[in-house]
Amino acid sequence: MSMTLTPGIDAKESYETIQVSRIGGSLGAVISGVDPRDDLSDQQFGEIHEALLRHEVIIFRNVPMSAEAQLELASRWGQPSIYPLQALMGVTEPNTSVIRDDADSLPTTDNWHTDVTWIEVPPKVALLQALVAPPYGGDTMWCSITSAYDALSEPMRNMIDGLELHHSNYPQYCTNMAEKSGSWDLVPLLREAYPGVNHPLVRTHPETGRRALYVATNFQQYVVGLSENESTALLDFLLRHINQPRFHCRWSWTEGDLAIWDERSTNHRGVSDHYPEVREVRRCTVDGDRPYFDPSIPYVPKSAYQPQ
Repeated sequence: MSMTLTPGIDAKESYETIQVSRIGGSLGAVISGVDPRDDLSDQQFGEIHEALLRHEVIIFRNVPMSAEAQLELASRWGQPSIYPLQALMGVTEPNTSVIRDDADSLPTTDNWHTDVTWIEVPPKVALLQALVAPPYGGDTMWCSITSAYDALSEPMRNMIDGLELHHSNYPQYCTNMAEKSGSWDLVPLLREAYPGVNHPLVRTHPETGRRALYVATNFQQYVVGLSENESTALLDFLLRHINQPRFHCRWSWTEGDLAIWDERSTNHRGVSDHYPEVREVRRCTVDGDRPYFDPSIPYVPKSAYQPQ
């Protein structure tokens, strides 16, 4: 597997065109000094991308943009994605999707996950803009699954390196989509088009070489090769492990805020404490690479966490 590592990604930060203010100790930063709606120079975008690799999620405050501008910005990272359900319905051009929670549409993302891990090539970057911010609640949280991996003991890391995890859209996602659309005919269509896939439990980041726990609450089914009891025990432990606040950051939305995160090194969740108030966000993602684990790349921890 070929990859281009970003040199010095863990060195002291130094930027010429942007300012970076950290949100949390493990991940997250607010970017200022540049407007992502502008025609970014290669240097500006390069520094934004470097900040994303370092901090795993970056926020721009109050930069309302059109769906077209959001897609154009996403394209700086690669090919904007066609959401799998839309592709199944015949959509052939990338677009954005609007997620609206209100009294008649319950929040469904309040669990730790990485987007659409049940396809062979999940997205690498996501962009989410707040269109309607609730008067209270409705924050988004992110978890650094690289920091979470680093915090495991060496024997545990050695045990899980090289294992595979089966991901599937059934039953959680299929059920949610059928209920939202009112058509249970979607379930067999989704199952046939996307029957599930095995991904490494620990994935190697293709740009930084870091290792991350590639877990996703709603989509993970079992660890390949383990007994049911062994798989359940291991996944229960790992989900409790990533739920520690020391691996998290949290953002309280104002309309126009834009979050960009690395899908390869984070989990995220939309906190549902705003119900029944309206929360509306617009999302798009960028096509990624098939996840892999490369044991030949030396393990270098991102942070100085020690196992408890």
